[in-house]
Amino acid sequence: MTTRIESQDGTGAATFGQRLRAATQQFGPLCAGIDPHRALVESWGLTYDLDGLRAFTRACVDAFGGHVGVVKPQSAFFEVFGSAGVAVLEGAVTALRESGTVVILDAKRGDIGTTMDAYAEAFLGKDAIDSPDAMTVSPYLGYGSLRPAIDLADQTGRGVFVLALTSNPEGAQVQHAVLEGRSVAGSIVDGARADNAAAFARGELGHVGLVVGATVGNAVQDLGLDLTAMGGPILAPGVGAQGGTSDDLKRVFGDALPNVLPASSREVLSAGPDVSALRARAAQSNESLAALLS
Repeated sequence: MTTRIESQDGTGAATFGQRLRAATQQFGPLCAGIDPHRALVESWGLTYDLDGLRAFTRACVDAFGGHVGVVKPQSAFFEVFGSAGVAVLEGAVTALRESGTVVILDAKRGDIGTTMDAYAEAFLGKDAIDSPDAMTVSPYLGYGSLRPAIDLADQTGRGVFVLALTSNPEGAQVQHAVLEGRSVAGSIVDGARADNAAAFARGELGHVGLVVGATVGNAVQDLGLDLTAMGGPILAPGVGAQGGTSDDLKRVFGDALPNVLPASSREVLSAGPDVSALRARAAQSNESLAALLS
């Protein structure tokens, strides 16, 4: 069952930052991905259909639930199977959360006005069906366009992770662009810092996190980004099979390392389909990452 964490903000309910910190302290910093794309599903000897999706997802839930602090399912790999695939995803989110594992849904939603309101309600609202603890969002219609999701997450004790610096080569064309002396990535960091200010003042993680790739090189330093003062968690994809190393994590994040969630999908999932092997690989990754981030 999910560990109950008492809030320090006076509301009586645990904040997202408190739950996230408790989960990583108990289980370790690894964010394990659940990415049932065709090549990976078939590498497990499963058929790439609903039966294969169910078997793949069930093995991941059994391996990670209550053993890994944070899990990140990629929504697109479930959506490709239509409503039946989404039902598999919803069941996995519920089972993982009930085990005490924090779930970040990798959905990268981003829009304006009533559409963003609807996305926020669908994933973060108090009446959302099988909702995750947090979701990824895209700010490239402007950080302010995410206000419905940011505010609703705060109200419901959930979180958002805003794309800031991604490691794909095309990302720099937008994220490194400068307007009035400040990069686009820098403006996103500024927005997150403002939204996390109250939690940061209490010595807690805020509910607005950032996505910063583990393989962005010197971009954080070159753009003058202060990820420590931002005050929220940092999701760092690219560890393991995508080339991110412990040296990369130290170089990219520096003093912000204690707030980093290194995300690994392929390297951990390559140990499947055996549940024990998956769990052992995740534990091995957690052990090495915990030593680094401490």
